[in-house]
Amino acid sequence: MFERFTHEARETVVQAQAEARRLHSSHVGTEHLLLALLAQDTPTAAVLARHGLSREPVTAAVQELTGDLDADALGSLGIDLDAVRERAEAAFGPGALDQQPADRRRGGHVPFSPRAKKVLELSLRETLAMKQKTITDGHIALGLIREGQGLAMRVVADRGIDGPGLAGEIRVALRS
Repeated sequence: MFERFTHEARETVVQAQAEARRLHSSHVGTEHLLLALLAQDTPTAAVLARHGLSREPVTAAVQELTGDLDADALGSLGIDLDAVRERAEAAFGPGALDQQPADRRRGGHVPFSPRAKKVLELSLRETLAMKQKTITDGHIALGLIREGQGLAMRVVADRGIDGPGLAGEIRVALRS
Protein backbone atom coordinates (compact mmCIF):
# COMPACT_ATOMS: atom_id res chain seq x y z
CA MET A 1 0.00 0.00 0.00
CA PHE A 2 2.77 2.47 0.87
CA GLU A 3 4.16 2.33 -2.66
CA ARG A 4 1.01 4.26 -3.70
CA PHE A 5 1.67 7.09 -1.22
CA THR A 6 2.71 10.45 -2.64
CA HIS A 7 5.50 12.42 -1.00
CA GLU A 8 2.91 14.44 0.94
CA ALA A 9 1.15 11.30 2.19
CA ARG A 10 4.44 9.77 3.30
CA GLU A 11 5.35 13.03 4.99
CA THR A 12 2.02 12.90 6.83
CA VAL A 13 2.86 9.45 8.22
CA VAL A 14 6.38 10.50 9.24
CA GLN A 15 5.11 13.74 10.78
CA ALA A 16 2.39 11.83 12.67
CA GLN A 17 5.11 9.81 14.38
CA ALA A 18 6.94 13.03 15.23
CA GLU A 19 3.71 14.49 16.66
CA ALA A 20 3.20 11.40 18.82
CA ARG A 21 6.75 11.75 20.16
CA ARG A 22 6.30 15.50 20.72
CA LEU A 23 3.13 14.86 22.73
CA HIS A 24 4.76 11.96 24.64
CA SER A 25 2.29 9.42 23.31
CA SER A 26 2.98 5.70 23.31
CA HIS A 27 1.28 5.28 19.92
CA VAL A 28 0.33 7.21 16.79
CA GLY A 29 -3.38 7.95 16.94
CA THR A 30 -5.81 9.69 14.64
CA GLU A 31 -5.09 12.95 16.47
CA HIS A 32 -1.44 12.74 15.40
CA LEU A 33 -2.46 12.15 11.79
CA LEU A 34 -4.66 15.27 11.95
CA LEU A 35 -1.82 17.33 13.42
CA ALA A 36 0.50 16.04 10.70
CA LEU A 37 -1.99 17.07 8.01
CA LEU A 38 -2.17 20.55 9.52
CA ALA A 39 1.62 20.89 9.50
CA GLN A 40 1.82 20.68 5.71
CA ASP A 41 1.38 23.28 3.00
CA THR A 42 -1.07 21.43 0.75
CA PRO A 43 -4.56 22.02 -0.64
CA THR A 44 -5.91 19.63 2.01
CA ALA A 45 -4.32 21.68 4.80
CA ALA A 46 -5.86 24.80 3.24
CA VAL A 47 -9.33 23.23 3.35
CA LEU A 48 -8.81 22.26 6.99
CA ALA A 49 -7.62 25.80 7.80
CA ARG A 50 -10.72 27.32 6.16
CA HIS A 51 -12.73 25.35 8.71
CA GLY A 52 -10.73 26.82 11.56
CA LEU A 53 -8.43 23.87 12.11
CA SER A 54 -4.86 24.92 12.80
CA ARG A 55 -1.99 23.23 14.57
CA GLU A 56 -1.84 25.19 17.84
CA PRO A 57 -5.54 25.04 18.80
CA VAL A 58 -5.81 21.40 17.72
CA THR A 59 -2.70 20.55 19.76
CA ALA A 60 -4.25 22.26 22.80
CA ALA A 61 -7.51 20.35 22.30
CA VAL A 62 -5.67 17.04 21.98
CA GLN A 63 -3.65 17.72 25.11
CA GLU A 64 -6.81 18.64 26.99
CA LEU A 65 -8.58 15.48 25.88
CA THR A 66 -5.62 13.20 26.57
CA GLY A 67 -4.32 14.79 29.77
CA ASP A 68 -2.72 12.12 31.92
CA LEU A 69 -3.49 13.66 35.27
CA ASP A 70 -6.40 15.88 36.19
CA ALA A 71 -5.23 18.19 38.99
CA ASP A 72 -8.81 18.96 40.14
CA ALA A 73 -9.77 15.29 40.31
CA LEU A 74 -6.63 14.45 42.26
CA GLY A 75 -7.20 17.48 44.51
CA SER A 76 -10.64 16.17 45.41
CA LEU A 77 -8.84 13.05 46.71
CA GLY A 78 -6.45 15.15 48.78
CA ILE A 79 -3.53 14.81 46.35
CA ASP A 80 -1.68 18.01 45.43
CA LEU A 81 -0.32 17.40 41.91
CA ASP A 82 2.05 20.37 42.13
CA ALA A 83 3.55 19.02 45.36
CA VAL A 84 3.99 15.56 43.80
CA ARG A 85 5.67 17.10 40.74
CA GLU A 86 8.00 19.21 42.94
CA ARG A 87 9.06 16.18 44.98
CA ALA A 88 9.67 14.05 41.88
CA GLU A 89 11.72 16.79 40.23
CA ALA A 90 13.71 17.39 43.42
CA ALA A 91 14.57 13.70 43.56
CA PHE A 92 15.01 12.92 39.86
CA GLY A 93 15.58 16.25 38.11
CA PRO A 94 13.47 18.74 36.17
CA GLY A 95 10.89 17.17 33.86
CA ALA A 96 11.25 13.74 35.48
CA LEU A 97 7.55 13.03 35.09
CA ASP A 98 7.58 14.08 31.43
CA GLN A 99 10.38 11.84 30.18
CA GLN A 100 9.82 9.02 27.72
CA PRO A 101 11.94 5.92 27.20
CA ALA A 102 15.29 6.66 25.54
CA ASP A 103 14.31 5.14 22.18
CA ARG A 104 11.28 7.45 21.93
CA ARG A 105 13.37 10.54 22.74
CA ARG A 106 15.84 9.65 19.99
CA GLY A 107 13.13 9.18 17.40
CA GLY A 108 12.51 5.43 17.58
CA HIS A 109 9.46 3.91 15.93
CA VAL A 110 6.15 4.73 17.57
CA PRO A 111 3.52 2.11 16.70
CA PHE A 112 0.24 3.05 15.07
CA SER A 113 -2.98 2.44 16.97
CA PRO A 114 -5.51 0.08 15.37
CA ARG A 115 -7.73 3.08 14.62
CA ALA A 116 -4.88 4.98 12.90
CA LYS A 117 -4.07 1.86 10.85
CA LYS A 118 -7.73 1.72 9.85
CA VAL A 119 -7.54 5.36 8.69
CA LEU A 120 -4.61 4.47 6.41
CA GLU A 121 -6.56 1.50 5.00
CA LEU A 122 -9.56 3.75 4.42
CA SER A 123 -7.34 6.25 2.62
CA LEU A 124 -6.65 3.53 0.04
CA ARG A 125 -10.38 2.84 -0.28
CA GLU A 126 -11.03 6.56 -0.78
CA THR A 127 -8.35 6.64 -3.49
CA LEU A 128 -9.92 3.69 -5.31
CA ALA A 129 -13.44 5.13 -4.96
CA MET A 130 -12.23 8.34 -6.61
CA LYS A 131 -10.57 6.25 -9.37
CA GLN A 132 -7.17 7.72 -8.57
CA LYS A 133 -3.86 5.88 -8.56
CA THR A 134 -1.94 7.50 -5.72
CA ILE A 135 -2.78 8.12 -2.09
CA THR A 136 -2.35 11.76 -1.10
CA ASP A 137 -2.61 13.58 2.21
CA GLY A 138 -6.17 14.41 1.17
CA HIS A 139 -7.05 10.74 1.02
CA ILE A 140 -5.66 10.33 4.53
CA ALA A 141 -7.91 13.20 5.66
CA LEU A 142 -10.85 11.46 4.00
CA GLY A 143 -9.88 8.25 5.81
CA LEU A 144 -9.98 10.15 9.13
CA ILE A 145 -13.45 11.44 8.36
CA ARG A 146 -14.71 8.09 7.09
CA GLU A 147 -13.39 6.26 10.18
CA GLY A 148 -15.22 8.87 12.23
CA GLN A 149 -14.60 7.58 15.75
CA GLY A 150 -11.08 8.67 16.61
CA LEU A 151 -9.86 11.54 18.73
CA ALA A 152 -9.21 13.57 15.57
CA MET A 153 -12.89 13.52 14.67
CA ARG A 154 -13.85 14.36 18.23
CA VAL A 155 -11.71 17.50 17.96
CA VAL A 156 -13.35 18.30 14.60
CA ALA A 157 -16.88 17.69 15.94
CA ASP A 158 -16.18 19.73 19.10
CA ARG A 159 -15.56 22.70 16.79
CA GLY A 160 -18.91 22.25 15.13
CA ILE A 161 -17.41 21.17 11.81
CA ASP A 162 -19.61 18.96 9.65
CA GLY A 163 -17.60 15.85 8.67
CA PRO A 164 -19.46 15.06 5.44
CA GLY A 165 -19.27 18.70 4.34
CA LEU A 166 -15.55 18.77 5.07
CA ALA A 167 -15.08 15.53 3.11
CA GLY A 168 -16.89 17.04 0.15
CA GLU A 169 -14.58 20.04 0.10
CA ILE A 170 -11.51 17.83 0.35
CA ARG A 171 -12.75 15.73 -2.58
CA VAL A 172 -13.20 18.90 -4.65
CA ALA A 173 -9.63 19.95 -3.77
CA LEU A 174 -8.34 16.50 -4.74
CA ARG A 175 -10.03 16.64 -8.14
CA SER A 176 -8.61 20.04 -9.05
